[in-house]
Amino acid sequence: MALFRKKEQQAVEWLVVGLGNPGAEYVQTRHNQGFWVAEVLADRLKANYWRLEHKALTARVNPQVATGEAALLLAKPQTFMNNSGHAVGALVQATGLAPSERLIVIHDELDVPAGEIRIKRGGGHAGHNGLRSIIDVLGTQDFIRVRVGIGRPPGRMDSADYVLAALRPAQLEEARVTAACAADATLAVVCNGLLAAQNFYHRGPGDRDRDRATS
Repeated sequence: MALFRKKEQQAVEWLVVGLGNPGAEYVQTRHNQGFWVAEVLADRLKANYWRLEHKALTARVNPQVATGEAALLLAKPQTFMNNSGHAVGALVQATGLAPSERLIVIHDELDVPAGEIRIKRGGGHAGHNGLRSIIDVLGTQDFIRVRVGIGRPPGRMDSADYVLAALRPAQLEEARVTAACAADATLAVVCNGLLAAQNFYHRGPGDRDRDRATS
């Protein structure tokens, strides 16, 4: 069954997918940064309620609400991280959007320092199983990623243990601030384009703060 009727399908301009794992035990982990960003966007843009379809929780942002008059479909795959591609592939097919132009995947990134945001189109999966699954199912690496930095694990700690460890209160607060910044970055891609968003968010935090103060 189609996700929307034909008229509604044509109205969806962006598919924005936050990656994470379903279940209470994963809520406060680094691996769920993508879910947090999707939730920030849903709240900020007054999206409709989350509903389960195509193996994902989805929420629609209507054109008259979203900045820049863009209609977004927000999604949180419920397949667990390693099988994220099954949900993303079904949603891409249902919306009819071109992944290279209209799919944004938001995910945690070990290779970006904690608290920083990086944006790019294409590239490999760098060992991230959610990205690996999406690339395998779509048959392409060519989609936009909003990479939420979590940094590398300390000492000899295993990466899997690090991304799935419950965050302490101070760490959790810092991670939620980063999620809000990643939501800003996602909207910057939608409203201003990939290059403009990269130019802004790949600068140092001090430079960005000065730009905001003078804008």
